[in-house]
Amino acid sequence: MSFRRLGRGFLSAALAGAAVLALGAAGADAQDKKVRLALASTYPGGMTQLGTLGIAMTQKLSKVSGGSIEMRFNEPGALVPALQIFDSISTGALDAGWSTPGYWTGKDIAFAIFSSVPFGPSAGEYLAWIYYGGGHQLLDELYAKYKIKSLICGVIAPEASGWFRKEIKTVEDLKGLKMRFFGLGANVMQKLGVSTQLLAGGEIYQALQLGTIDATEFSMPAIDLSLGFHQVAKHYYFPGWHQQSTLFDLMISEKKWNELSATQKFQLQMVCGDNIREGLAEGEAIQVKALDELKAKGVQIHQWSPEILAAMRKAWDEVVAEQSAKSPEFKKAWDSYAAFRKNYAIWRDIGYLKQ
Repeated sequence: MSFRRLGRGFLSAALAGAAVLALGAAGADAQDKKVRLALASTYPGGMTQLGTLGIAMTQKLSKVSGGSIEMRFNEPGALVPALQIFDSISTGALDAGWSTPGYWTGKDIAFAIFSSVPFGPSAGEYLAWIYYGGGHQLLDELYAKYKIKSLICGVIAPEASGWFRKEIKTVEDLKGLKMRFFGLGANVMQKLGVSTQLLAGGEIYQALQLGTIDATEFSMPAIDLSLGFHQVAKHYYFPGWHQQSTLFDLMISEKKWNELSATQKFQLQMVCGDNIREGLAEGEAIQVKALDELKAKGVQIHQWSPEILAAMRKAWDEVVAEQSAKSPEFKKAWDSYAAFRKNYAIWRDIGYLKQ
């Protein structure tokens, strides 16, 4: 056989193979019909990490799915009020939401365990429990009661502990304050005499400026800086004992989730995995510059005294006991989380440098 004829044979085989692959791809595309998801967010799209990670998720999803999943990011209030997203997804009136489980403690306090835990773990340990300690399975069971599918889709570094108009030197200085506070940490502050309320991010500055609240916590320095809290409160406290790491999730109505193909579900999971990577890496990288800028604007950086932290820890232990008695779902999640942390401590204590 001549080289010319041999070359023609290889060319014919290659073209035939390409045709088979094209047919296979067409078959896959036919299975993955285009799905459109309207996504409501509890965070403005321009908000560092909290909003930008939500937008990044939709952009990645469009590329990874080849356009078979079209998810449109909507600003808070564009579809429904920010804190009504859960109910709207539960009833099927809304396709999907970008938020954090900790906003839904009014449904069950157990949701807070899957968002941030006072005196809790760093991101690595938290994710270890979520993915390999049974955490996500428990979260699935909790959301399933409301016909919602949730995917953990982001994590951020430690938060600050709060902004105060006046310096806090003792536990007594906290009593009588009105403060915006999130999640389980709010229960702790209440035990220390603080009156707490949960406000969405876009509502906090005005409440602080008008004196509706005396203090607020929200997030990490790079995020807090963009919200301008330093303009009305100059005392900024660390460490963020209430949120050493915070998880965010993509919520999808059960009906919409069931309409997705196996491939599309996997694409969503992969995109959320990459969003976790982006959130953690970016969050750790951008804090020092933000702290320097806040200091230049006259903000005083404080660290809680050992005495105040001890009082907070004591109050937290009381909150755990009380909530475990009230909510079977909280107790189930807490028992799983606490058992995992107890075992993990063996590795943490010998595997990591004490710096």
